[in-house]
Amino acid sequence: MSQLAIKWIKRISFILILIIVSFSLVTFASSSPKFGLPINCNLGKNCYIMHYVDHDPTSKEIDFNCGRQTYDTHNGTDFGIPNLQVMKQGIPVISIADGIVLRLRDGVADHLVASESDKKATEGQECGNGLVIKHEDGWESQYCHLKQNSIVVKNGMKVKKGTILGMVGSSGLASFPHVHLSLRQDGKIVDPFVGITEETGCQMPKKPLWEKSLNYIPTGLIEGGFAPEIPSQKKLWEGKFYHSQINIKSPQLIFWIHAFGVLENDEESFQLINPNNQVIINQKQPINKSSRSWMSYVGKNNKSTLEKGLWIGKYQLKRGNKIMINLEQKININ
Repeated sequence: MSQLAIKWIKRISFILILIIVSFSLVTFASSSPKFGLPINCNLGKNCYIMHYVDHDPTSKEIDFNCGRQTYDTHNGTDFGIPNLQVMKQGIPVISIADGIVLRLRDGVADHLVASESDKKATEGQECGNGLVIKHEDGWESQYCHLKQNSIVVKNGMKVKKGTILGMVGSSGLASFPHVHLSLRQDGKIVDPFVGITEETGCQMPKKPLWEKSLNYIPTGLIEGGFAPEIPSQKKLWEGKFYHSQINIKSPQLIFWIHAFGVLENDEESFQLINPNNQVIINQKQPINKSSRSWMSYVGKNNKSTLEKGLWIGKYQLKRGNKIMINLEQKININ
């Protein structure tokens, strides 16, 4: 065989290899799974993402977008709802893809973990009420912290994408009502905002696995409102001031906000405006410490009776020149 013939055979072989590799990559990309949300809600309106997967193998806490909305070794995505009163109404947890229920647990009581003793009491049941679903090609999804006695599927049951599995709860190691979604491929944790990768940190190429594009929201409002007393985060998570009733004889008028993802040197501003359109509180202050969950308020004591009529509370959170949260709330006091 001539040298020219050998050279052409090598060229053709190289071209064939390139075609096969390209076809394989296209086939892999086209067959990459796309997952739905694990919760039936409207992100950014009546639910939010509190925590993402931790992408730093050291003790640092970095989410996929180089933000701080995660904690050390957190292996999933936390979809939260405002409080326990909303939880009682029933917010469905749904399957992110077709699959078969592998295992489940129900019957664990809902509560809010607020101390080390609370945390210790959840040992061995950190996921609370939850289940694991097996999908095609080695994929599994796990759902944690569901509401007690709300799971409506059985072991071995086939489910479709969007099938209701149970309700959002606060069972297990949960400090707020939410569903924790962990995604695994062949046993390895995969961040659905990133896709399959061996890289760590937050600068890697990202190929999200969500069915619909999801915006990264590092900071946002959980809820805001008025209260007749100074709130605490525990009371806000419990929903004590959800649809709070205030009258002219209430001891205090407090305007509060509950938010996530505030950073050191953010600036928050409050205004409280009385029924005569007078600004009785106009307050600006920097935030001195970053916090994944944040509560703040302003208000006045009631020395005799509160003025009847429409009260307005205004709140802004700014990061540099960017407005991260902008809220106006009204209450009619009689």
